[in-house]
Amino acid sequence: MDMDQLLTRRRALIAGAAVLGTAGATGTARVLTAEPAGSQVRPPAGGPRARAALKSSAHRLPPMTEDGRPRSRPLRPSVRREPLLHVSGRGRTMVLTFDDGPDPRYTPSILKTLREYDVRAMFFVCGKMAAAGKNLLAEMADDGHVVGNHTWTHPLLTELRRPQIRSEIERTCDVIEDAYGARPLWFRAPYGAWNRAVFQIGADLGMEPVAWTVDSLDWTTPGTGTIVRRVEHGAAPGVIVLSHDAGGDRSQTVRALRDYLPQLLDRGYHFTVPRRRYA
Repeated sequence: MDMDQLLTRRRALIAGAAVLGTAGATGTARVLTAEPAGSQVRPPAGGPRARAALKSSAHRLPPMTEDGRPRSRPLRPSVRREPLLHVSGRGRTMVLTFDDGPDPRYTPSILKTLREYDVRAMFFVCGKMAAAGKNLLAEMADDGHVVGNHTWTHPLLTELRRPQIRSEIERTCDVIEDAYGARPLWFRAPYGAWNRAVFQIGADLGMEPVAWTVDSLDWTTPGTGTIVRRVEHGAAPGVIVLSHDAGGDRSQTVRALRDYLPQLLDRGYHFTVPRRRYA
């Protein structure tokens, strides 16, 4: 398969994860529209092999042209005043997100676990890391995960001038498009630090701002058990969980995911990725 065919396939996967609509366009609307809970079959009890045997229908594609590309593009986002904090959806729907990667030491293990349980997640990548790990972004695309923008060097954007903010974000858009097959539709500010300039530039580059509801605080390396408890205690319909797959020793994050993911699935939770409305 040549590069053009690979990129077409990845664009189709991304479109499938981004079909239909986000919640309200402006102001304080802070809810993401998710893939319907029914679109992802919950794996049965019986261990990882039994769960992995079922394949979901997560990749729902928009109308396609004969060359495999979407007939339309996502609607341009309006400038928000607050980031999106929750996901809408039926039942116990949650979103898992991982920041700062990809890191060849930890990201492959996280991808393996997600693949084992047939779960999709969001990865907010830093451009500098993505440029050195393009193969991992390609793997994310092939597995149907959503890749978002987390700037190039993870700076505190609220202390930068507008040209610097745009450079940090736009350079990362470029490397994501090169490695992932399409430009990102979602953006997360480092440290959760937002201001009007960040919202405006993100929207100008075609991205919706996403924050989180449950912070695992895994970057403090509090211990695998503590991370598991924080995620499990914070689990609730609509929450967005923040973890990290880079930026330090993330071995606890890797082990915690292996622990809490099957337990939350057994409790009836569905893990999904957000969608965007198309014109």
